Amino acid sequence: MRLAEFIETSSEPILIEWVAFAKSCGPAAKLMDEAALRDHASEMLRAIVIDLRSPQSSLEQSEKAKGNADSRPADPDTAAEVHGAARAWSGFTIGEMVSEYRALRSSVVRLWVKSCGTLTGADLDDVVRFNEAIDQSIAESITRYSTDLDHSKEMFLAVLGHDLRTPLGAVLMSSQFMLDTGELIEPNLTLTKRIAHSARRMNEMADDLLDFTRSQLGSGVPIVRARIDITRTLRHAVDEVEAAFPGRTFEMRATGDSEGVWDGARMSQVFVNLLSNAAQHGAAGSPIGVQLLGEDEEIVVIVHNFGAVIPPSALFGIFSPFKRLTPGAPVSHDASNLGLGLFIADRIVKAHSGIIDVTSSFEEGTSFIVRLPRDSKAPPAPLRATSRTDRRARQRAED
Repeated sequence: MRLAEFIETSSEPILIEWVAFAKSCGPAAKLMDEAALRDHASEMLRAIVIDLRSPQSSLEQSEKAKGNADSRPADPDTAAEVHGAARAWSGFTIGEMVSEYRALRSSVVRLWVKSCGTLTGADLDDVVRFNEAIDQSIAESITRYSTDLDHSKEMFLAVLGHDLRTPLGAVLMSSQFMLDTGELIEPNLTLTKRIAHSARRMNEMADDLLDFTRSQLGSGVPIVRARIDITRTLRHAVDEVEAAFPGRTFEMRATGDSEGVWDGARMSQVFVNLLSNAAQHGAAGSPIGVQLLGEDEEIVVIVHNFGAVIPPSALFGIFSPFKRLTPGAPVSHDASNLGLGLFIADRIVKAHSGIIDVTSSFEEGTSFIVRLPRDSKAPPAPLRATSRTDRRARQRAED
């Protein structure tokens, strides 16, 4: 009996063993009934039978072995893809899901050999085709599982960042109102200032979470373009970081035409991030250089500092999310950030059709270089609902 016929006629014993194994797959399985444990196993077996009976050239077999099976974007979800999504939703780990396929492979071959007694050369071909089909199903399930899980995490971060803003807004407004009265005395004055400062930092972190999830979920970092003089934006950013790091010296120099069409508040966000990084990681007592060059078609901004060199291994992927410039370094006074600053800066610059790069060596120091075309050809993003912090930054950038 060929393997396709055996699977077709013996699907129930195979499914019984599938359910028995699935029940042993961790805590999530213990909360599921038999129908949920079976999930799409029956449909996956039917797909394997169809695959075994379909003619396959040597080239097609080679492509499948490489994971390049014929799959078109317009096709509906396969049974294996739906199974991966269901297991992710049910709480199975990816290892537990893959182990189901290992058990299925073992059950089918064992029951088939037991039924047939001996295998012929044609049967060995069936085993090869069967293993290819199982591997393809595993690949489809893992891809869907990972995609859905990542999407769920990103949605969680988006909801968290959004919902944090309301209570933080209340804390920030209340503490600022108490400070504005001018009636607080020590130690209440110092404590209230700390509350206001911490609330602002948390609000910035919530903004970073929202920007991160927007970029990951496909909508991108929202940009609102207007004609501005970016020298003013950069100077405001230097003033802001100078106030936050009173012990650091910034030397700014701007030459050439610095007008163009950009989102001033967003570019201020980029500059503050780069300047803060330089202040945190630069050598004490060494000035931080800030240079703006207005060229014919673009402007170039360079933030330079001497200090600890960024190792080559860290330069690769430095603009990835949750990445820190100096992994394992002592926690600084501003280390409450999420490691999203450079990632968001990169996304903002790219949304302006620009480029951000970094070089670092002991001799030359560390330089972050931002290149922005004067008039971005990228289509404007939809308008966003701005927070109080965003509005304040936008007003500073346009002054």
